[in-house]
Amino acid sequence: MLELKQFRHSAFCLKVRMVLQAKSLKYRVIEIIPGIGQIGISRLSGQRQVPVLVDGENVVADSSTIIRYIETEHPNPKLMPDNPKQAAQVHLIEDWADTTLAKAVNQSLLNAAAIDRELRICLLPKEVPISLSQLMGNFPSQLISHTSQLLQQNQSQDLLSSLEHLSKLIQNNQWLVGDQMSFADIAIAAQLSLLRFPKSSGEPLAGKGCPGFSDHPNLQVLFDWRDRIETTLMQSDLEQSPKTKGND
Repeated sequence: MLELKQFRHSAFCLKVRMVLQAKSLKYRVIEIIPGIGQIGISRLSGQRQVPVLVDGENVVADSSTIIRYIETEHPNPKLMPDNPKQAAQVHLIEDWADTTLAKAVNQSLLNAAAIDRELRICLLPKEVPISLSQLMGNFPSQLISHTSQLLQQNQSQDLLSSLEHLSKLIQNNQWLVGDQMSFADIAIAAQLSLLRFPKSSGEPLAGKGCPGFSDHPNLQVLFDWRDRIETTLMQSDLEQSPKTKGND
């Protein structure tokens, strides 16, 4: 059975989970504890980052490498267009999502967590001791906020502008490239999940997000689009029989 070693709230891990769901594949999720858990990941894959997919004797790291491995091993339904021009568009959008968009989203989430104690605690792994969770929750918000604002600089406006363009793009198109879901849609949707956490994030994270983005009127169509993708994937997930996906 496929094993996905991950951090629950990583957009890159979510991207892989969404691809597994789109392919209706059976898999098991194994949560990695930041720090100590990454030692085992390093021994397994040669690097400390997640996601890491284990398929029998094959160990595949990096979300983009993983999803292309899955596409090769399980080609149906296709998530990469056969048309060369469309395939190039998918590559460009995915690369932008994984780099420029991911950096801006992470900084926005850091800033939101700095001013929201509850969000800060919710983002910690469940395995973190209560004492450490309380310490992080009680850490001076002004100090965190000041640090995150220095990191964020002027990227908030650039991010908002990019997301507004995306919103206009999907108003008249169900998918970003072509006439069916592709890696481009999944890569963007995964990053959006950190700006406004979807239902699949579970309580109490669902609905929380980054002020100025999650509640921006011009972006609601974009978050609705993201939620429709999740609904589609959850329907595919429910069709798995027997259901073997879960935490270890």
